[in-house]
Amino acid sequence: MNFLVDHHTVTSIVYKLRSAGCVFAEEETQLLVSEAQSLEDLTKKVEMRVEGLPLEYVIGWALFCGLRIEVEQGVFVPRHRTEFLVRQAEDLACSGDLVVDLCCGSGAIGAALAAAMGDIMLYGSDIDPIATRCARKNVTKFGGHVFEGDLYEALPRWMRGRINILVANVPYVPTKAMELLPLEARLYEPNLALDGGVDGLNILRRVVKEAPDWLAPGGHLLIETSEMQAPQTIEVFAHSGLVTKVVRDAERDATVVIGTNSGDSPPAL
Repeated sequence: MNFLVDHHTVTSIVYKLRSAGCVFAEEETQLLVSEAQSLEDLTKKVEMRVEGLPLEYVIGWALFCGLRIEVEQGVFVPRHRTEFLVRQAEDLACSGDLVVDLCCGSGAIGAALAAAMGDIMLYGSDIDPIATRCARKNVTKFGGHVFEGDLYEALPRWMRGRINILVANVPYVPTKAMELLPLEARLYEPNLALDGGVDGLNILRRVVKEAPDWLAPGGHLLIETSEMQAPQTIEVFAHSGLVTKVVRDAERDATVVIGTNSGDSPPAL
């Protein structure tokens, strides 16, 4: 911010945001003021937020694992609960590992892992061109690469049987539950990144089915799911031959299923 905002203006913004239903009106006001380039820009940003546009789209970034992750309208906004997935992957990863983030969205998971680990080979893929464009902005600074395409089809063949850490925050909202999502998500975030089909596990099944062919021996697949879907997810993992466990953080309402490839040799190229 390179201009002054008086107390009356700040109070007015807080009132507008609170009237629009923003629970954290004071905190959002501080962010809007700090990110605005001029009083005119601030007014525009406030109006966008009052009209319901998610705050992250208004300011252009989301805070995730201590990083400013660039987001643009039409890209899934990374959730704080997914930081639990990152921490689980970090505990399993080693220096020099090949790490792949499927359904990478903004690239937040991969960027956070690279920031924490430093020396990893990072790749991501997403079917949405808006997401892949956004992800590249976030992961290239860590030496990462992003491919556009449908899950594994986007990945180079040389990765087959060599991935050490495979993370995927796939869409897992059951179709009928989409109408129960917060209004901001339903109106502005892409359905492609949210709707997981009838039981919410359509994309997850596809990821898990092929995972053993892509994981290195001892490699790990980590997928975020809901507490309610965890039993079904465990069955899907186990059916693919992965050694499976579930971990949960009740405070974040975060559930992650982890599958380990017990194979002892990589498949032939």
